[in-house]
Amino acid sequence: MLVLLVLSRMPAWLEAGLRCAGGVFLLWLAWRAFDRWRHYRLASEDRASGTRGLLAAAAVNLLNPNPWLGWSLVMGPLLLAAWRVDAVQGVALLVAFYGTMVAASAGIVVLFAGARRLGARVARGLVGLSAGGLVCFAGWQLWWGVRELSGR
Repeated sequence: MLVLLVLSRMPAWLEAGLRCAGGVFLLWLAWRAFDRWRHYRLASEDRASGTRGLLAAAAVNLLNPNPWLGWSLVMGPLLLAAWRVDAVQGVALLVAFYGTMVAASAGIVVLFAGARRLGARVARGLVGLSAGGLVCFAGWQLWWGVRELSGR
């Protein structure tokens, strides 16, 4: 809510600049995924127990700056643009975003757990696929931001 309050009071050029920064941020995430794909090694199951792994994942999510960055650079500007068109579109974006996040997260957990059984090649391919998806979304964000900055 704090991010949305600040974003709603910004000039359009700054919002477009944030959209471009979001595209760069997504490219950085794509690069990290690509690097992980290049140096892929299947994690050994004895490195962390299931409970310890879950607690570590929860701690990472609590301390992670990505939600703040994601909302201020990507989702916040998208939500504001949708809300300006119609409040229903803004709410629909939120429902679609969180519904997709929950469904995709559950799907990824199932997919990666199953991929482990299919071998390192399939799991590595999924990491590469996620890097490609991030590049596509980054390109879209950059295109939109540059288009807004140029006044088109």
